[in-house]
Formats: sequence, structure tokens, C-alpha cells
Amino acid sequence: MTDTGEANKKRNREIARNEEAKQVTGSVRVSTWAVAVFVIIGGILFTLGWLALR
Repeated sequence: MTDTGEANKKRNREIARNEEAKQVTGSVRVSTWAVAVFVIIGGILFTLGWLALR
């Protein structure tokens, strides 16, 4: 019974590590998209403002 319990604990730890890695990857992906959208919208607003002042 102890071997089974230890195996389950080891398996659960490995699953937790994998889930953590997926979560970090997802967070980085969302951050990258947020920065890209911000840069694009900022560029559009800057261009419109510059054109309006000309």
C-alpha cells in the first residue's frame, strides 16, 4: 500500500509540474498578444493624431 501511495504522490507531483508549465506558457502567450495589440492600437492613434495636426 505504501508503494502505491508513493507512486500516486510522485504521479501527482509530475502532473502538477506539467500543469504549471502549461499555465506559464499560456500567460506568456497572453502577455505577448496584449503587447502586440497595444503597439498596433498605439501606432494607429499616433498616426491619426499626427495626421490631424498636419
